[in-house]
Order: sequence, then C-alpha cells, then structure tokens
Amino acid sequence: MVRPAVTGDATSLAALSIEVWLNTYIRNGVNAFFADYALAQYTGAYFGEVLSNSAERILVSDNAQGIDGFVRVTTGAAAPAPGCSDVTIATLYVQPRHQGSGVGKRLLEAGLACCAATGRPDAWLTVNAENERAIRFYLNHGFQQVGDTHFHIGDQAYPNHVMRFVFGAS
Repeated sequence: MVRPAVTGDATSLAALSIEVWLNTYIRNGVNAFFADYALAQYTGAYFGEVLSNSAERILVSDNAQGIDGFVRVTTGAAAPAPGCSDVTIATLYVQPRHQGSGVGKRLLEAGLACCAATGRPDAWLTVNAENERAIRFYLNHGFQQVGDTHFHIGDQAYPNHVMRFVFGAS
C-alpha cells in the first residue's frame, strides 16, 4: 500500500534511509567519513522537518510489518540542468530485500502522479553515475538523461546524472 507519510513515520524513514544509503553507496567497508554523514543526515528530526514543509511530500510503501520504501517529491527545487521544471523526485529508496518486487515501480508511479498534479510539464531527479541498476530503472520508466551534476559531502564530489521525465511523452 502506498500512502502519505505522517509525522510518526519520521524515525522509520530515517532508519530506512541509512540502510539504503549505506547498502547502495558503501561497498568496501564503512569509514567514519560516510558513517558520520549518514548518521547526521538521516535522523527522525530531519524527516520531521521535511514532513512539516509544504514544499515537500513523502509517500511510503507500507507492508504488513512497516515501511519498505518511500518517494520524496520536492517543489521549488532549482534543477541542475537546463530545461527542467522546479519539481523533483528528491529521493526514491526501497529496502534492499524488497528491490525487484514492484515496490519501487509503485512508488515511482505515485511520485510522478504527485509531480504531475503540480501542473509542471516535467519532473527531474539525480542518480549516482555509478548506480547502473537505478539508471536502468529510470530509463525503463521513461526518464532521459539530460545532464550531469555532483553530489557533495563536505569537500568530496560524486558524479550524478540528471534524469528528466516529461509528462505526456510516449
């Protein structure tokens, strides 16, 4: 079931984010640099603030045991590539054990419906340039790569692709 997130989901969103982020980006052992980032970034308080911001919307996939994924849509976000609107799918995370089960597709569809409801002609997102599985997922669901940018942690920069979905395009 996909539903809007509520304030009581904040700590579950934080825990899921840490799990997905570390599983996706930390391949050769956890060091303090990345651990400090994940633990400082993904907190219940952080998600409480996001949920109280009218420019943000989080939809969660909720199974019998709890949240197994979420999509975060943000309006008013400056796109890092020309020609994109100000609505972005800021995050789409699915627990690793639920990837490939359709959860991501349902969340993406719900997130895109949320984006379309804003009246913008398109939505964009960024994806780590080394995350081939996610890149294929977005390409298979109608996104096109329209640029490149970097994700920054402190003074470190990591290449990301900017992907755009145009509403009404076939």
